Amino acid sequence: MNDFDGLVAVITGGASGIGAATATHLLGRGASVAVLDRAYSAVTRAAMLEVPCDVADSESTRAAIDTVAGVFGSIDVLVNNAGIGAVGDVTQNADDEWHRVLDVNVVGIARITRAALPFLLRSSHAAIVNTCSVVADVGVPQRALYSASKGAVRSLTLAMAADYVKQGIRVNAVTPGTADTPWVRRLLDQAPDAVAAAKALRDRQPMGRLVTAHEVALAIAYLASPLSGSTTGTMLAVDGGMAGVRVGS
Repeated sequence: MNDFDGLVAVITGGASGIGAATATHLLGRGASVAVLDRAYSAVTRAAMLEVPCDVADSESTRAAIDTVAGVFGSIDVLVNNAGIGAVGDVTQNADDEWHRVLDVNVVGIARITRAALPFLLRSSHAAIVNTCSVVADVGVPQRALYSASKGAVRSLTLAMAADYVKQGIRVNAVTPGTADTPWVRRLLDQAPDAVAAAKALRDRQPMGRLVTAHEVALAIAYLASPLSGSTTGTMLAVDGGMAGVRVGS
């Protein structure tokens, strides 16, 4: 497919996991891709523009977007994928951690979007896709802070879709289930019994396995593509049936 030919896509948190998979997939479908992240691996992807960016810092986000626009001349697609996790019930994260997670996962979307907005408004195929989570809709143990942040992302996505629909910018989100990403692997490494923890994560998704980063990337591409021109304000689940399917007697 070449539905992204001539379009410039910016992906935050694009150095690994879902962001990296999305960057690779959009590049293969014709997009010029800029990856924004705090740090990169030793493997340089020459076909992509890698720009240092901390979404928790307004000056960093402005500078990163200006760099992308300076190189490519335009921005058509913004994938707000950068985010951090948190574990624990409502008693287990200090105030500073609540502020940090909400600052990155929610306010970070606002920072990068307002920096990119002047360029998106000039595009005839403008699209924003936010990475939300199934925990915005489903209660999961030991994810109070993370769930709160993703619930806010869900609401923010709908509000942004309403704000910009008349200006030609489509805003949607993906809601992945537990995905096979570096963060989840680190979480399992910290578990007392990694094998049992991994089985528990697989078992809570009706399909019996983790979601792959590539599967989420395909969903992001669908929402961002000009071929989906009538899709806005949509939460696209890629969760192995976690939100809507019940199995067993």
